[in-house]
Amino acid sequence: MTPEQILDVAPKILTQAQRESYFENGYVLLESVVPMEWIEKVRAVTDEMVERSREIATSDMVFDLEPGHSKDNPRLRRLSSPVEHHPTYWDYASQSVIADIAADLVGPDVKFHHSKLNFKWAEGGEEVKWHQDIQYWPHTNYSPLTIGTYLHDVGEEQGPLGVIPGSHNGELFDEYNDKGQWIGCIDDGDLPRVPLDKAEYLMGPAGSVTVHNCRTVHGSKPNLSDLGRPLLLNVYSAANAFTYTANPLPSRYEGTIVRGKAARWAEHDPRPCQIPPDWSGGYTSLFALQQGEEWSEEQLQAVAEQNQEIRGTAA
Repeated sequence: MTPEQILDVAPKILTQAQRESYFENGYVLLESVVPMEWIEKVRAVTDEMVERSREIATSDMVFDLEPGHSKDNPRLRRLSSPVEHHPTYWDYASQSVIADIAADLVGPDVKFHHSKLNFKWAEGGEEVKWHQDIQYWPHTNYSPLTIGTYLHDVGEEQGPLGVIPGSHNGELFDEYNDKGQWIGCIDDGDLPRVPLDKAEYLMGPAGSVTVHNCRTVHGSKPNLSDLGRPLLLNVYSAANAFTYTANPLPSRYEGTIVRGKAARWAEHDPRPCQIPPDWSGGYTSLFALQQGEEWSEEQLQAVAEQNQEIRGTAA
């Protein structure tokens, strides 16, 4: 569906002005839109996952650990595919207001793709370099969007999500370096073409939601405060968007229709999309890729086995 066709459908949650702003700028911030009952549920299971991470010494398919993580001082960068690890995460992704928000922006037929929880740990949580999402998981069209939920209040010092307004209608950047290696971000040599001076940083109280299109250039600064910034991210697309490549964060719920009905025809955007490395054998971490970290053979083998198990149970 075109933006005009989507705007002709009565919205569930957003105002028409918010929808128009999303299509114009490639993002929208919705403050305090998620009921606190949901936030409290998700916080509780997230605390459980942090406790589980105390027994993990090296990053794996579930936990992406910051350097310095220990049993006594857990420091997480990411919980990968949280919907795989506790039913509350899937309940939130499929039954809460955020699926209705997705329907307001991609059309009434909505498909789930994947989820992750980026922690941005207190006192040093790592930056996320400027990048676009769709090169990680190409689709037949550019309807996919990411909905982020702030589980706690987020201010300027905590490394809030930053976006470049209008960049979704601009260049799709190469996320390989000049040696042909995947770096998962915009190369330093290309950054001068990004109007970083126009960056908008999206802050708000717990229960606020950020939404950005898959082509929107975005990133975040390190968290230098003494407060964490857990951001739960769920990715949806129009039902008529189909993937070209393996999902880097597979889930049994990938492809589930969470609103409306399944598509019988694929919609193809004529604009080309870059193809990433083959993720079917496993995926390390956005953070590891952007920071140039290497995983051991044992870690990579464990990821491959976990990947195979998840893909074998996918719907």
